[in-house]
Amino acid sequence: MSSFLPKLALAVAVTIVGAARAAPPDASLRSSSDRTLYQSGEIWTDDTGQAMRLATLRGHPVVLAMFYTQCRYACPMIVAAMRRIEAALPAAERENARFVLVSFDSEHDTPAALHAYRQAVGLAPGAWILAHGDPAAVRELAMVLGVKYQRLGEGQYAHSNLITVLNDRGEIAYQRIGLEGDVRAAVDAVTQAAR
Repeated sequence: MSSFLPKLALAVAVTIVGAARAAPPDASLRSSSDRTLYQSGEIWTDDTGQAMRLATLRGHPVVLAMFYTQCRYACPMIVAAMRRIEAALPAAERENARFVLVSFDSEHDTPAALHAYRQAVGLAPGAWILAHGDPAAVRELAMVLGVKYQRLGEGQYAHSNLITVLNDRGEIAYQRIGLEGDVRAAVDAVTQAAR
């Protein structure tokens, strides 16, 4: 496990409490570099087969969710909510934002499977990034984000339904829990995260 996890755990807990109230995090939290997901040295592979680190997203507000491509209920709703967030953003913020889907099914969701998923659901290259990681990296990211998941067998998972907004420094700015409801608070968080 990377060394950034112990430093980040308290910050995530504090930020999630703030996010649950739909309030922006305290300015002192926003400026602290030890609270960024971008400290992780984990290498991911995108759906084109290119290696990447989350730190390559620095400078962009990020809307991130963990999912798996064989999901037939919750994950399509998570992706639909992310698309509603994208559509509701003003043009400049939409162009600058990145939408990241990280699979927790490392075995099935290879880069090729993620690419096929992108094609099937029509996610635009550039703005949307689909990432595959090894099981240890996936577990670590899930822990940091507060995503719980468990394999049920036959390719199915029980999992949290959580969308996270990261500011341009990779700090958690907001988390949306659940599948239903308005996306306005997430849109506002993306807009503020770009400032």
